[in-house]
Amino acid sequence: MQASKLMTLFEDQLKDILWAEKELIKSIPKMISLASSVELIEALTTTLEQTKEQISRLAQVFRTIETKPSTVKCDAMAGLIAEATEMLEDCEKGPLCDASIISAAQKIEHYEIATYGTLRELAETMELIDAAKLLEKSLKEEKSADKMLTGIAREFVNLDAASLKA
Repeated sequence: MQASKLMTLFEDQLKDILWAEKELIKSIPKMISLASSVELIEALTTTLEQTKEQISRLAQVFRTIETKPSTVKCDAMAGLIAEATEMLEDCEKGPLCDASIISAAQKIEHYEIATYGTLRELAETMELIDAAKLLEKSLKEEKSADKMLTGIAREFVNLDAASLKA
């Protein structure tokens, strides 16, 4: 693989999202344990399994560029996880906690959508077709997860949380 500044950016972003996904493997179970909505628990469980697959897929992307998978701390994801942790610290199980979990999870999903979209575009620009296909699969999963969380909020959680008295 020919070295270029764009390739360096691509590799740096891969390391960043790999770190982020590995951290999410640790954080999502906490969200699941605090969730009360069956639909939210199922969505988060699916997200956890997809995150594990995405880590594996990222390793494949590293192989396509003949680079050993490695990580670099993702300050953005660290911040999102810290915010989620703080938000959920005193969370009492129920609709308001579920709404907080969805809020935190969607912020994370949006970061992942932006990152996977950027990586896919970089891969396409460099004609890394196999890498682009792998990244596109993760991008579609992240968009689907975001849509699923919106649906759960709309259909179940937000209305229940809105009925709670202050």
